[in-house]
Amino acid sequence: MKKFSKVVLLVLAVVMMLTGCNSGQKVIAEDENVFDIGIIQLAEHPALDDARKGFEDGLKELGVDVNISYQNAQGEIPATLTMAEKFVDDGVDLIYAIATSAAQSAKQATSEIPILFSAVTDPVDAELVDSMEKPGGNVTGTSDMSPMDRQLQLFKDLKPDIEKIGIIYNTSEPNSLIQVNQAKELAEGLGLEIIDVGINTINDIALAMDSLVGKVDGIYTITDNMVASSIGLVANKAIENGIITIAGEDSHVHGGILMTDGISYYELGKQTAKMAKEILVDGKSPAEIPSERALNTSKVYNEETLNLLNLDKNNEAFKGATKIEP
Repeated sequence: MKKFSKVVLLVLAVVMMLTGCNSGQKVIAEDENVFDIGIIQLAEHPALDDARKGFEDGLKELGVDVNISYQNAQGEIPATLTMAEKFVDDGVDLIYAIATSAAQSAKQATSEIPILFSAVTDPVDAELVDSMEKPGGNVTGTSDMSPMDRQLQLFKDLKPDIEKIGIIYNTSEPNSLIQVNQAKELAEGLGLEIIDVGINTINDIALAMDSLVGKVDGIYTITDNMVASSIGLVANKAIENGIITIAGEDSHVHGGILMTDGISYYELGKQTAKMAKEILVDGKSPAEIPSERALNTSKVYNEETLNLLNLDKNNEAFKGATKIEP
């Protein structure tokens, strides 16, 4: 018993000595090939959820082993900074920020930890990168800028005599204003007029839709986070009033919007995952990795909405389009 006690005491002494040496230091994982990633998502809606799922699935497909800590700000911008600062304190290997405000908060929180963004319309205007080709600093990622010219053309393909298109947008979201201005510029060349209605809260969407009824022949849903959170309401009101709807991205079509020729946030997330591998596994700096726009776009339509609007499936606009389920 005495010999056993001495052995136990010796083991305890060694453990205490090692513990003392590591006091106040970050514990290093046994497997150095497992990376810690903090994900900050501005809000919960299908598009941003898809950007996260695509990123996570992309990492798995690329064989990158990660521990992910996920935080959702539920639309509260100040919360994104708190989350970013927490990830910095935790010493994560990379921060993945979904939406402009989340990315801006992450950049404010650290100039050292690599940051990848997605679902950001104009990274240069948002002052996240110096340029798309040469980001500079510790930030790069993927833009969700849609092929707006093709999307607006769909209105003309569906109804050649269409003239007025409504857009609802969050006045507090810089990316949305950028898209509204771009739509107005492109619309002139197509003989279209954009009627935009700004909103401040999600509760304003129903009133905004009501204000457009009777004034427009089509509704264009840009990649606005607040509108995306109530895309079903927008789709239903448009259908009730026989208004054609075109979306900036495919998750809106799942929510009831008629169609889009645009991006998939899921694929955008997977595209961003490749950048994460370059940083974590290949040892590249974000400054070396150009920011990218969506590499893959697709034309999709909601058959239920098509039928409810009494549209002809043989219309040229649907040529090459894929039916998706609600």
